[in-house]
Amino acid sequence: MARQKGFGKSLGKGLDALFSGNSEGETVIELEISEIRRNPYQPRMEFNEEKLKELAESIERHGVIQPIIVRKSVKGYDIVAGERRYRASRLLALTTIPAIVKEMTDTEMMELAIIENLQRENLNPLEEALSYRQLMTTLNITQNEVAQRLGKSRPYIANMLRLLKLPQSIRQMINDDELSGAHGRTLLALNDPVQIERAAKHAIAEGMSVRALETYVKDLKDRVAPKKQKKNQSRPAFIERHEAVLKERFGTTVEIKKQRKKGTISFEFRNEEEYKRIMSLLEND
Repeated sequence: MARQKGFGKSLGKGLDALFSGNSEGETVIELEISEIRRNPYQPRMEFNEEKLKELAESIERHGVIQPIIVRKSVKGYDIVAGERRYRASRLLALTTIPAIVKEMTDTEMMELAIIENLQRENLNPLEEALSYRQLMTTLNITQNEVAQRLGKSRPYIANMLRLLKLPQSIRQMINDDELSGAHGRTLLALNDPVQIERAAKHAIAEGMSVRALETYVKDLKDRVAPKKQKKNQSRPAFIERHEAVLKERFGTTVEIKKQRKKGTISFEFRNEEEYKRIMSLLEND
């Protein structure tokens, strides 16, 4: 796999150096599995049990071929990379596992955990979105800076983050592979949580493609469009245009109100993390 560009200065030599095996000056040691804990910055919430069993069978036959990477902590060791090998070894009730101990900052651990998963085994859409938000919040960086670090486009990052605005029930449907991330983003056009959930259940029941759901959502919106048009008739076109630009830039609902000689711009946020993210973007503009 070709290396993506723009991983950020904190990654040093990058993943190639981290996962190249036993490089000069580094020793593979056998660590007690009881002394190891998972990476606290691991973005993956769920591990496929069937694939873990397959990996465990391979380890039982051939052993752990590639050592895991760990960092010394106050109590034992934190996994930097190789959590699937660690979990599979535990399934086999192994007591030790080969490992390389590296010095690493919290920031490096977080970035590498995310990048390893993105490169080696795709995260589900919500895990990916949560990873981006975690990077933004912890490192106090913008969507654009996340995009540069991970070799993605800023619109791609913004679109993934939009999934975090979905009601929890819809997010669970995505986690359960009942809906795709693209389905989730399509549903966001409805705004009303009750309507979103109804449309999601209908999409699952009918086995709708993303394109079919887009048509269904458009039909739903067209039914209420006349009422909305009356409400917005007096709004200048430039305000509508600027609202759309700000919504895309900040990844949240933005409302501009103009009355006579004054006006207001409001940003919607649903929790403290989202508030901090918006403030960070405003401060960096």
